[in-house]
Amino acid sequence: MYWLGIDIGTGGSRALLIDAEGKVVAGFTAPHEDMKMERPMWAEQRPEDWWDAAQKAVQGVLKAAGVKGEQVKAVGLSGQMHGLVLLDSANQVIRPSLIWCDQRSQPQVDFINQTVGKANVVAHTANPMLTGFTLPKLLWVRDNEPANFEKARKMLLPKDYVRYMLTGEHVTEVSDASGTGLLDVVTRRWSSPMVERLKLDSGLLPDLKESADVTGVITKAAAKATGLKEGTPVVGGAGDQAASGVGNGIVKPGVASCTIGTSGVVFASLDRPQYDPTGRVHTFCHAVKGKWHVMGVTQGAGLSLQWFRNNLAPGGEYDAFMAEAQTAPPLSHGLFWLPYLMGERTPHLDAIARGGWIGLTAKHNRADMIRAVVEGVSYSLRDCLSVIEGMGVEAHNVRASGGGAKSLFWRQMLADIFRRGISTLENTEGSAYGAALLALSGEYGTVEATCEATVREADCLIPNVHESAAYERGYEVFSVLYPTLKPVFGLIHQLACGGPPPPGRPRPRPAGAPAPRGAGGPPPPARARKGRRWLPDDRFYRRYRRRRAWRPRRRGDRRA
Repeated sequence: MYWLGIDIGTGGSRALLIDAEGKVVAGFTAPHEDMKMERPMWAEQRPEDWWDAAQKAVQGVLKAAGVKGEQVKAVGLSGQMHGLVLLDSANQVIRPSLIWCDQRSQPQVDFINQTVGKANVVAHTANPMLTGFTLPKLLWVRDNEPANFEKARKMLLPKDYVRYMLTGEHVTEVSDASGTGLLDVVTRRWSSPMVERLKLDSGLLPDLKESADVTGVITKAAAKATGLKEGTPVVGGAGDQAASGVGNGIVKPGVASCTIGTSGVVFASLDRPQYDPTGRVHTFCHAVKGKWHVMGVTQGAGLSLQWFRNNLAPGGEYDAFMAEAQTAPPLSHGLFWLPYLMGERTPHLDAIARGGWIGLTAKHNRADMIRAVVEGVSYSLRDCLSVIEGMGVEAHNVRASGGGAKSLFWRQMLADIFRRGISTLENTEGSAYGAALLALSGEYGTVEATCEATVREADCLIPNVHESAAYERGYEVFSVLYPTLKPVFGLIHQLACGGPPPPGRPRPRPAGAPAPRGAGGPPPPARARKGRRWLPDDRFYRRYRRRRAWRPRRRGDRRA
């Protein structure tokens, strides 16, 4: 018998068959349509395309393995998190899904924080509210597309839409639901206070299960579409990162994983729920019953290289990019890449952060630019690891997975920048493998026992002393780039999107302007010096002069 894992990713759907010992028998990937980005920071995909790709992936893997549907004993699901799928009363998709990297919903995040209270949001869900989560996307539809919202009868996550097409059931599980902004992560239940305070219909929410629980069986229509046997059980599965954690064997404290896909994630297991006080990382339910996990996310990991290929090197191969990057020296001749192409989560929680190269000169070439991209993503992943370690979570060893981890060059760079061993596993499939292990866990009794019997390390790269020292200096520079540029990002966002700048963002002072009172530095002079005039459009100085309390000149005062 065999067990099937299906992963609904951003770029494609992958189906993976394993045997009872956890060995991969065959895999098949069907690509998705490119995400649609009508405006900066928007990102949508069609759920119907996910289902089409899932059918092709399942048919493809059965054919590749020479296995009949009757030989598949159970199916597990994994998928990109946070995406919003709305179904009407006829279970038809109402509109394209706002996916994980869509950042349009900052006004809705502000509304949630004002209505519920920031502290209460964390108390109810164990996480601060973010634009990437599902709830703000739902409220965006309510605010901007009321006709679509009125038609909505059920809200699903990406993998759970595929589950509906396979089983006819509206079900999700706790790990994926943790990223909606509506789950009480501590109690592993939907948060009634969040639903009630925001005046939502609780009927929109799907049923909730644990990751290894059976959630339904393959229907007759799905059997015909995929080649699977009618009645085959489908387990809850997990969000892509929790599934990847299972696939990497991160089910106990002490070992972390670093997954480099479209996004990049540093992931560690927790025996009890705990969270960063400022919410820089996410604390979610693990796919292991009674356990939790903490993860830091950088939005534009593999996405950075994908953007480079699509826009600056069409048709290029990623292996060729890695080979070219190796010809440039560490630190890329002082060139840095900010991977904030879709805003950023860890550690900045900034939906309007922008990406780009910093330090570009006429000397730099394409190899330097590619290496800077890889280094910048790795620095950002170290940001994630640093926050997790700051919470007291131990991570003596890091297991690398995902497309980026297939590169020996990138894994060695991670070892040098993280300053710890980076190991790989005999199986590097990640999320699809974790989904298959969750389907297999019924044979072993628990998810932990399944991982212990099937997950094995293959090798470990140790840090290079000289490169680590160089990257330590580079990381110091990288660490000051975001806080220095944060005010500028606000101005850029205002130019790109129109309207007032986002609230609460500091404005950059004009060149040469003194710091305002209370911010250090000398105050502006009481009067303009001879020969100096105030520019009519210089609002900073004009506002300061109006507010300043002028005292009459006294005898003996020095004239300006």
